[in-house]
Amino acid sequence: MSGQNLTRRAIPEGAKVHSWEAPDGQRLRAFAWPAATATPRGSILFQGGRGDIFEKYIETMAHWHAQGWTITSFDWRGQGGSGRLTPAGDCGHIEDFGDYIADFRAFYAEWQASTPGPHVVMGHSMGGHLVLRALVEGVAAPDAAVLIAPMLGFKSPFGPFGERMARILGNVGNSARPAWKIKNEKPYTRDSRYSLLTHDPDRYDDEIWWHSEKPEIVTGPPSWRWVIEAFRSMRELRDSARLKKMTVPVLMLVAKADGLVDARAALKIGAKLKDARIVSFGKESAHEILREADPVRNRAIGEIDLFLAARAQQR
Repeated sequence: MSGQNLTRRAIPEGAKVHSWEAPDGQRLRAFAWPAATATPRGSILFQGGRGDIFEKYIETMAHWHAQGWTITSFDWRGQGGSGRLTPAGDCGHIEDFGDYIADFRAFYAEWQASTPGPHVVMGHSMGGHLVLRALVEGVAAPDAAVLIAPMLGFKSPFGPFGERMARILGNVGNSARPAWKIKNEKPYTRDSRYSLLTHDPDRYDDEIWWHSEKPEIVTGPPSWRWVIEAFRSMRELRDSARLKKMTVPVLMLVAKADGLVDARAALKIGAKLKDARIVSFGKESAHEILREADPVRNRAIGEIDLFLAARAQQR
């Protein structure tokens, strides 16, 4: 194993993986990496997407930790190391996206009170959707937020009828059942999972390595209820009058060639935000911008660093 892979395939020295209890008693797996300096730069709460695990982002977290940031993350309920909410194997299930927001509200309050400022929240994909929803609903008010390939619309095979079809198909029988059988990020596709996520085979293999080391953290397809609730949450956020009133500075990174989420929906919502900088990537980037090949990843991290320097200044 190369030294680079060793860095990406090990929990860093000084970091802690622990269990956090949500208000309803659900146990969620969390990651805490305190700044290794007497004068911390600030604190970052980084939230991944559907089916994600925080191990996938250790390489990127290490970049900010080296700058003096305290890094924190947790696996969303029903996925990763936070257990399952349905007996259907590795199915990623949720009854209501409001459950995610309730977890985020409680975790954020504890995190903000116990870590040094300025406070920055970052979210990738579903995490980006939930972070933005939390900001708009007033659940969290960090100094700045970064949304990476946020899930604000789907690339649905049914086009504008996607939500309606999900309700028709998903409400036949048990909606907690897996929405599809294949181990891919979406159904009805000839694209490989690898090509949907990144152009970097080594970074893709990092996730596979973690899955082989810890099979219990693997999350497969979502449940039909997750799909239905995702459509509903995205629609309600898209139509919210509070989008234009939300004042937290936002940096949004969008992959226009994203095969999983609808980049056009993200761009439209980004244009409604009061204080947002939007950075777009072309065909050089798939969905996982921060796990892309170096030219894309380096540009993305550079944009984030500049944004943090300007909008989350050290206290």
